[in-house]
Amino acid sequence: MAQPVQDTAKGSGSFLRWREIPGSVWTLGFVSLLMDVSSETIHALLPLYLVSVLGTSTLTVGVIEGIAEATTSIVKIFSGALSDRLGKRKLLATVGYGLAALSKPVFPLATSITWIVGARFIDRIGKGIRGSPRDALIADLTPAGIRGGAFGLRQSLDTVGAALGPLLAVVFMMATANDFIFVFWIAVVPAFLSFALIAFFVPEPDRPAAARVRSPLAPAELRRFGAAYWWVVGVATVFTLARFSEAFLLLRAQSVGFSLAFVPTIMLVMNIVYASAAWPVGALSDKIGRYGLLAGGFSVLAVADLVLAFGSSVLAVAAGGALWGLHMGLTQGLLASLVADTAPAELRGTAFGMFNLVTGMATLAASIIAGALWDAIGPTGTFLAGTAFTLIALSILPAVRRFVR
Repeated sequence: MAQPVQDTAKGSGSFLRWREIPGSVWTLGFVSLLMDVSSETIHALLPLYLVSVLGTSTLTVGVIEGIAEATTSIVKIFSGALSDRLGKRKLLATVGYGLAALSKPVFPLATSITWIVGARFIDRIGKGIRGSPRDALIADLTPAGIRGGAFGLRQSLDTVGAALGPLLAVVFMMATANDFIFVFWIAVVPAFLSFALIAFFVPEPDRPAAARVRSPLAPAELRRFGAAYWWVVGVATVFTLARFSEAFLLLRAQSVGFSLAFVPTIMLVMNIVYASAAWPVGALSDKIGRYGLLAGGFSVLAVADLVLAFGSSVLAVAAGGALWGLHMGLTQGLLASLVADTAPAELRGTAFGMFNLVTGMATLAASIIAGALWDAIGPTGTFLAGTAFTLIALSILPAVRRFVR
């Protein structure tokens, strides 16, 4: 049986222990921040641009987004496994960020929906290629005793970028009298800065040839993942069924009276809380263990769903959005840390790839279920279903406790 993950962290006089986090991990955090600024600036405007400028139907918008996200989830498993085979995590992460950067100029240059679909497809392939190797790289670069803080830091910086992108979109649209093309060109700049940071300022750690895995996805290699890893994946999958797309937060905000222009503020509230919580929570998990904080995160989502199910005012939905962001800060970095804690070091890329594939498919299923319930019952049904899935995840979480602190 797998042994419990031990906490080897020592006090350093600083709760966040930011001086101990390797400089390369800080750089990877800013790489994520800059790419998210670029991507979210474009994504905040793209549906409006497709419908109002290119004359695309909303159904087509939905198909494009569905294909894009499914592509990301599928690519992640292969890129993670390839990083284990090659022993080159930084190389694959750089290729992923490079493809994403190269896709960005296509958006302002596009004259038809075909170009937009191509750009989104390349962008999502880039995201799929970089995700698992980047997370495995963070685990490789970081001592086990501060791993939670390192993943939390990257998640916080990533979320800051996710919050800044839509804000910049609003500011530049107002400043340019709704010039989509100009704003799309502005978004190109942080994407190429992101690529330059990882290409020139993040080292590729030395990995001996013996640590490389010839066939990471072979059944014999997959059997090396112990019960601890599969319990983490299983619990995360059930929990992800409760974590449907944040698009439903936007719809809920609109349903209680948010004016159209201010509907995106629910995402701003969520991301501010998320970014503020992720790093401190990760650092705290290095000191007191991950299990209790993860259970707290699950519980917060149950409360958030209840508030969003029964709240009928702008203030109630704003509070629900803040609680949703808090649950993200309490869970996402910790789940990534647990994958790194429970997977063999030489198979971390495959471990993150498998985790991302399974939870990505669960996210897709959760959003389909949420949408069907919304149409049939309304928002109350959608968020009560989220509560039910969260309680199921909470009920099986104790099975993980024997493996993790």
